[in-house]
Amino acid sequence: MALLESGEMYLETIYVLSQKSNSVRSVDVAEEMGYSKPSVSRAVGLLRKDGLLLMDETGELKLTEAGEEKAKRIYERHTVLSRLLMNLGVDEATATEDACRIEHYISDRSFEAIKAHMLQYGAE
Repeated sequence: MALLESGEMYLETIYVLSQKSNSVRSVDVAEEMGYSKPSVSRAVGLLRKDGLLLMDETGELKLTEAGEEKAKRIYERHTVLSRLLMNLGVDEATATEDACRIEHYISDRSFEAIKAHMLQYGAE
């Protein structure tokens, strides 16, 4: 199943928040992303329907195994691409913003080539 960019952004945000805190709720996601609570609620519903996210009776969000796998993949792309751009001399704010755009569209083949290049030349 192909996940849209917005869904990927939600998964990545939930993943990052879950690394910082034991409990992630929709309000945390809304605050982090700067979105309205109704927008986050709709996205959470879609991610739950797709089997990528669970929500317990207290409103706590947990990624499913499939959701966490996708979120980790997206987050890895974000961090690697950010580092690559900064290694090329791009300032951190611009590199992070650009990586956020690129991470959703770059092919697996190109991304793996970038990772291999960075490992080969010590640009981790």
